[in-house]
Amino acid sequence: MEKDAPLIVTLKIDHTSQNYFDLLRDQYFPKHVNYLKAHLTLFHKFPALKSILQDIILFSNRQSFDMPVSGIKNIGNGNAFVIASPELQKLHRSMQAYFSTYLTAQDRNKLWPHITIQNKVTAYKALVTHTLLDPKFVPFTIRAQGLSVWKYLNGPWEHMSDHLFT
Repeated sequence: MEKDAPLIVTLKIDHTSQNYFDLLRDQYFPKHVNYLKAHLTLFHKFPALKSILQDIILFSNRQSFDMPVSGIKNIGNGNAFVIASPELQKLHRSMQAYFSTYLTAQDRNKLWPHITIQNKVTAYKALVTHTLLDPKFVPFTIRAQGLSVWKYLNGPWEHMSDHLFT
């Protein structure tokens, strides 16, 4: 593994929900900077060590779980769906404790689970999108199905592996 390419860990969600968020991201994210599918990032920067990959697999030894999507939040220059899941918070905290020696300052923070469908636009465009989407929003549930590991390539990400929950 390349030592200079950090690893990103995301939560793998059910196929139907993934497609829904991908369609919204394709619609609202600026095309010239949209080189990723919709995702829920758990950790932004792990060192690319084989031992970390092996240890991430340990955390997939659990049951899949439902997560409420509670709203759409304007994040200034974009919009994100907010995920309100105590079970996800618990999983994240246990991973933080286990991997504490490897965590950056950003990854030591409390998790704000969200799926960004728009970013890198003007505040005005973000407000217009929020005004369009928020009144139609009805809470719904998505399913957490596993952990995905990616290699960060200074913009794009390269998929490395998926580790499905039982």
